[in-house]
Amino acid sequence: MDVKFDFEYEGRTYFGHVYRPIAKVSFKSPRLGTWTTSWMVIDTGADFTVLPKYVSKDLGISLEKDCIVDTTKGVGGEETIYLYKKKIKAKIGNITREVPIAFFDNDEVPALLGRLGFMETFNTEFLKSRAVVFKDLFTIKIS
Repeated sequence: MDVKFDFEYEGRTYFGHVYRPIAKVSFKSPRLGTWTTSWMVIDTGADFTVLPKYVSKDLGISLEKDCIVDTTKGVGGEETIYLYKKKIKAKIGNITREVPIAFFDNDEVPALLGRLGFMETFNTEFLKSRAVVFKDLFTIKIS
């Protein structure tokens, strides 16, 4: 089954109107068994999925005990991140995956849906109509 999200309008710039590809993703807390939902920027340039620091608390994940400290580099420079040692259950629409995640060291950055172990498990289409479609690779028929 396909899952589709419309882009989010971000405003007008010198170059024109900016629309951002986003997706609603839910993550299951490994300790609490509850789901936490986040709107995430679909970032084909992000190596992996990274969430703001506060989401670690919502999921009951200790950055000190459950994660490995690392750094990442991007357009904004270098940031400290915390790589969760296990995969976590994530859901887009009614499609569920076990995915690797990391957390930023602050809450000032948007949640980023990255490629490694997550976006790469779908055929993802960015449509001219300002929408993104996730196609579940496990249900695509091969002829």
